[in-house]
Amino acid sequence: MLELVVAGNDPEAAVAVAQQVGGTAHIDDRPDIDLAFHTLVRASTDDPDLLTPAAEVGAWVTFERVIRPRAAVPSPDEAVVAVFPMVRHPALTHRQADDHWRDTHAPLALEHHPGMSHYTQLSVVHTIDGFTYDGFALCGFETLHDAKTRFFAGPDGQEVIRADVAEFADTLRSPRRLLTRRG
Repeated sequence: MLELVVAGNDPEAAVAVAQQVGGTAHIDDRPDIDLAFHTLVRASTDDPDLLTPAAEVGAWVTFERVIRPRAAVPSPDEAVVAVFPMVRHPALTHRQADDHWRDTHAPLALEHHPGMSHYTQLSVVHTIDGFTYDGFALCGFETLHDAKTRFFAGPDGQEVIRADVAEFADTLRSPRRLLTRRG
């Protein structure tokens, strides 16, 4: 499914926009962390101008790939989503990087991230405004504790993931991850 994704730094605007269009706001409210942006709003709407107040950093049309759907959970208010903006490896085209991300990386992520309860890839189809990202990985965890302690299946799993990411993503130009709660 195609959807609009916008990034900014105003949590109140992100929440208001997401509520207005029936979208989802992801907010990283750690003030001491230097990030490319602190909010990400996802929405399907026929009026993209409604997202403008939350799009101070950029806007993209994305294709959603649900790799692992989220199961019902008892306390979703504790859940966090690690958002990883992705810039493709400079030796690859967008298509090559995206194919690797979907076909090779996704199965590895499911295997080596034991605490990940849900996983979605947002592949950028078109950059409307802002930096040219190739995608956004949304790695969900039921608690912050799971995200911090069960992100990797040990040091070997961490190395497998890091080596694979270096195959399709530019690890120097891809921004630092956001650790978000839903707004």
